[in-house]
Amino acid sequence: MKLRSLIVSTSVLLALIGALYWSEHHKPSGEEKPSAATSPTILKLDQTAITKLALKEKSAQPIVLAKNNSGTWQILEPKPFAGDQNTVSAVLSSLSSLNSERLVEDKASDLKQYGLDPPAVEVDVTEKDKKTQQLLIGDDTPAGGAVYAMLAKDPRVFTMASYNKTSIDKSLNDLRDKRLLIVDADKVSRVELGSNNQEIEFGRNKDEWQILKPKPLRADSMQVDDLLRKLADARMNLSQWEPDSKETAAAYAHATPIGSAKVTDQSGTEELQVRKEKDTYYARSSVVDGVYKVDPTLGEALDKKLNDFRDKKLFDLGYTDPGKIEMHSGSKAYFLTRNGEDWWSNGKKMDAGRVQTLISDLRDSTASKFVDSGFAAPTIDLTVTSDDGKKVERVRVARSGKGFLAKRENDPTLYYLDANLIDAIQKAADDIQAAPSNQK
Repeated sequence: MKLRSLIVSTSVLLALIGALYWSEHHKPSGEEKPSAATSPTILKLDQTAITKLALKEKSAQPIVLAKNNSGTWQILEPKPFAGDQNTVSAVLSSLSSLNSERLVEDKASDLKQYGLDPPAVEVDVTEKDKKTQQLLIGDDTPAGGAVYAMLAKDPRVFTMASYNKTSIDKSLNDLRDKRLLIVDADKVSRVELGSNNQEIEFGRNKDEWQILKPKPLRADSMQVDDLLRKLADARMNLSQWEPDSKETAAAYAHATPIGSAKVTDQSGTEELQVRKEKDTYYARSSVVDGVYKVDPTLGEALDKKLNDFRDKKLFDLGYTDPGKIEMHSGSKAYFLTRNGEDWWSNGKKMDAGRVQTLISDLRDSTASKFVDSGFAAPTIDLTVTSDDGKKVERVRVARSGKGFLAKRENDPTLYYLDANLIDAIQKAADDIQAAPSNQK
């Protein structure tokens, strides 16, 4: 019986193995995966060797681009324009390694059935050696999701994914450099802003901005950086818009001036002027001809006043802690010195958490407005030393009505502070005490 059972088990196992082998080698045709033979590469190029590109659609002017001696792509036809380097690079990346989904015909005799005679799109790619490859793109396949494609002088017809066509078939507006100012924001040294009947000039000192005109003032570097970022990011809105039309020029001519900006970097100065008609903003640039619609945020960035760019904070502490704090308030005096993570006063280690509360209140002390006069006898004198002793900021504070006025040393600006800010600083200083014994 045991021998018989063993024979039966062995027979069943062999049958299963045979069935598995048969199924693996006799899959239905619909489940076959494309192999290297059935889905060969259409194009394989060295992207860095491509020097010229031409895109031709039915009943449309060809778009011709060429790489100049500095390696920058320029549009030559239908009109000279600077090229959008990122978009052109993406097109070349798709072309340089273009794979098919499958081979349709090895020697096609009727190209019309695939929309390849004439093609919907022809792409001519020229390399350094002057050799040109012509990619022809035809109709969508009946099932969708793919298109027919082939190389000129190659009788084979392939299908390739529709997204490949989308990544290659770009319009003139897609390929144009749409920047209105061609500047490197990190290397801009000067920004001149004209708006609201005022002229404001900013100068950069390393990572900090200073207001130079109408007079030297502390600048809110974050606000100036935000303005510069919006200027550097300004783009043409080319959708349904003809920048060279008479209608465009007339719209700009009758629009209300909002502001202008001049930006200077190592390559020179560029200027942008912005106007508004109802809810539409228009811009004219010294870099590119024409008038263009722009995003409202650009106009809003220019339509600001001097005080919007002034630094309203009393202290330039940033995110780093100071090294010393000295405060005199009436008959009270506070002396704090940092050593590593510890704070000391008169030879005693102080509660670091309470000192941090004072530092936070000093860091957050921000004026609600600026005033021209009214500073009387100061009641509080604050000196904050930071940056390893290189920066010393002294601020005097005087009562003014329901609030306070503050004045920085060597700065004529008067900062109006709400009473709760000064009350918080005073309370934080009063609350500082020696560290608990377990922290010593």
